[in-house]
Amino acid sequence: MNEFLRNDVLSPLHDEDPAASVRPAAPRPPTTLLPPRPMLQEDRYQRIIALLTTVRTLPNERIAAELGISRETVRRDVMALEALGRLRRVHGGVVLDGEGFEAPFAERLKAHAREKQAIARAAAKLLQPGQTLFLDAGTTNLALTEELLSLAGLTILTNSMDIAARLAQAGERMGGRHEVIVLGGQLFPGVAATCGETTISEIHRHRADLALLSPVGLAADTGATSFDHREAGVARAMAERAQRCVILADASKIGQSSRVSYCPTHAIDTIVTDPRARRQAGYAELAKAGPQIVIA
Repeated sequence: MNEFLRNDVLSPLHDEDPAASVRPAAPRPPTTLLPPRPMLQEDRYQRIIALLTTVRTLPNERIAAELGISRETVRRDVMALEALGRLRRVHGGVVLDGEGFEAPFAERLKAHAREKQAIARAAAKLLQPGQTLFLDAGTTNLALTEELLSLAGLTILTNSMDIAARLAQAGERMGGRHEVIVLGGQLFPGVAATCGETTISEIHRHRADLALLSPVGLAADTGATSFDHREAGVARAMAERAQRCVILADASKIGQSSRVSYCPTHAIDTIVTDPRARRQAGYAELAKAGPQIVIA
C-alpha cells in the first residue's frame, strides 16, 4: 500500500518533459539611447556672447551650428539677450550692443583646441634654427609653444607671460633650447601679457625674421583684426618689425572682422589655418588677395 501510494505520487514527475519545466525568458525591452543633454539656457547665453565678442556681426546660422540648437531656440535666446541689453538684433543675425567685453582668455583657449594644435604643428614646420621670432599673446601661439619645445636655436620675443614661462620651464629640463626675451610693459587685464607704449617701444628695438600672430578675425577687406586696441597695437608693431608676417587662424576666424585692424591683407605673407576654412564664406577672397595659405 505504501509502495503504491509512493509510486502514484512520484509518477507524474518522472513522466514530465524536462524542457516543459523551463520557462521562456521574458523579452528584454529595446535599448533606448538617451538624447544628448541640452545646453542650459544660461550656458547658451554665455556662449553666444563669447562668440559675438570676437566678431562684429554674428549670423543666426552660425549660432545654431556652434551651439547645436534650432533656429527657434536661437530666436528666443537672442530676443532675451537683446532685452537684457547684451546685444542688438540685425537682419539675419546679431551685433554687440555697445562696447561689450571679450570672452575670458581661459574660454578662448579651450575653443577649437584641436584645430589650434594642428595649426601649431604646421606653423612649426615653417621655422628654422637661428631665426628670431615675435609671438603675440594669442591662444593659438600658446599652442605653438608646445611645438617649439621640439626645436632648438630660436630667439623668441614675446609679450606673453604664459609663453615665456612654459619655454623657461622646458628649458630648465631640456638645457635651454631657445633664447627667450620677455617684452616689458603694462600688464593686460585678464591676460598674462604686457601691452602699452613701453611694450611697443621694446618691440621697435628689435628686428625679427617672422612675426607669428593670432588674430580674433581675418578677412580680405580688413586683414587681421583684434578686439582690443592694446592687443592690436602690440601685434601691429610686431608685424611692422618682422621681415615676414605669419597669421595663425582657425576656420572660425576666416571671413570675420573684429574691432581693430592691425595688419592689412597685402602685408600678410602666410596664413596657417585648418581644412574647414575652405568652406568659410571669406576664404575665396583671402585666397585671391595673395597670401600663401597653409592648410594644417
